[in-house]
Amino acid sequence: MDHLNSRGIPRQAWQESGQEDDGKRNLATLAAPTSPASEAYRSLRTNLLYAVVDNPPKTIVLTSPGPGEGKSTTCANLGVVLAEAARSTLILDCDFRRPVIHKYFGIRNLHGIISVLQGEYSPQDIWYEPVEDLKVIPVGPIPLKPAETLGTKRFADFLASARERFDYVLIDASPIGLVSDPAILATQADGVLLIIDAEGTRKGAVRQAIRKLTAVNANIIGTVVNNIDASRGDYYYYDSYTYDHLD
Repeated sequence: MDHLNSRGIPRQAWQESGQEDDGKRNLATLAAPTSPASEAYRSLRTNLLYAVVDNPPKTIVLTSPGPGEGKSTTCANLGVVLAEAARSTLILDCDFRRPVIHKYFGIRNLHGIISVLQGEYSPQDIWYEPVEDLKVIPVGPIPLKPAETLGTKRFADFLASARERFDYVLIDASPIGLVSDPAILATQADGVLLIIDAEGTRKGAVRQAIRKLTAVNANIIGTVVNNIDASRGDYYYYDSYTYDHLD
């Protein structure tokens, strides 16, 4: 059966040529649901569901110190496994600089969050449902002033509405080492996951990212370290946030 968006458009109608295959290389939870990598994302889901039982975070910003460290891959796969657990989940692509979430799910980045903020569409008009219980909203037209757009009351109202509607809202943000966008988003979210590349991220870059987040009183709920040597049997490492990792 074809997956549909809220307007009933068949999946084939909104795929971009070549994008679905490219995205699936990083979307292990759909391409290889029984793989060790997929199980690793389910372990991450378990940590999120049960680490803070009394007041679990509902809106979560995913960012990284720099580009190419796996934040979007983690965001997309975490969204899939949360939906698998019957948690209604919304993925928002708020990387207004270099959006890629739409590529992971093979959808066109024609209309998205920016279209909603401009009053052209409602969220239900432009979200897509690649799997049951998972909605995805791409960026849409790239805004001229990304940071200013994220700081508007209209965006805050949009996010508050999404928080009420879904069990989890995952926000793929730009790398915090490059721009202020993730810090702005962190002030409106329940928590932040900091994604780190085991091979490429320098400790100094992690320290700088943490300083930027703590400066706005962000709740750093954990770190995800990926690109770990697969020969050791691990595909990523998750832990609650601590400075000890940087010593």
